[in-house]
Amino acid sequence: MSNFNFLLFGVYPYVALAICLIGSWARFDLSQYTWKTGSSQMLSNKGMRVASNMFHVGILFILAGHFVGLLTPHAVYHHVISTENKQLLAMVSGGIFGVICLIGLLMLIVRRMTDARVRASSSTSDILILWVLLAQLCLGLLTIVASANHMDGSVMVMLADWAQSIVTLQPMVAAESIAPVSLVYKLHVVLGMTLFVLFPFTRLVHMVSAPVWYLGRRYQIVRQKG
Repeated sequence: MSNFNFLLFGVYPYVALAICLIGSWARFDLSQYTWKTGSSQMLSNKGMRVASNMFHVGILFILAGHFVGLLTPHAVYHHVISTENKQLLAMVSGGIFGVICLIGLLMLIVRRMTDARVRASSSTSDILILWVLLAQLCLGLLTIVASANHMDGSVMVMLADWAQSIVTLQPMVAAESIAPVSLVYKLHVVLGMTLFVLFPFTRLVHMVSAPVWYLGRRYQIVRQKG
């Protein structure tokens, strides 16, 4: 195992998580009024409902699938489903909801890039995060194609071992687990960790928000000069 592989898959996950947690805490503490989705729906409502619903339904299912699929110990799910069938289930369900998410995301990107009012109100981070999500989603769909070449579930087991080793604070074991997998999986994992780095600095923070926070915030006082 190379040092680069260890840094990327044994060390970088903790760096990304630290930036995500500390950055999110700092933003919420120092700039609480920027903690929002920054919705542009009032500027242009055309196609927004369909695009947003498709994107959010798809992404929520994908996130849940990754969480359950990667972090469920093998000994637990073997009582319900075999490794091979688990991979097949992941490929089919992930493919369906991945395409739903992709369609919604492409509609959101076209809207943000072509609608003059929406584009004018968009920050650099608003545009950047959409393209990063598109790249990550495309890589995820490509992993489904790659998985069709090995239906025994072996690569899925290696990826799960990596994720579970990271959670249990075993960076060396994690890096060794993921070392044999092909490039498309590694790119997907690295970009996924990079999303954690970008999380505190973009509108993605609204994922962990609940409206109850607004009840505890102080009113914003606006005074007229002079």
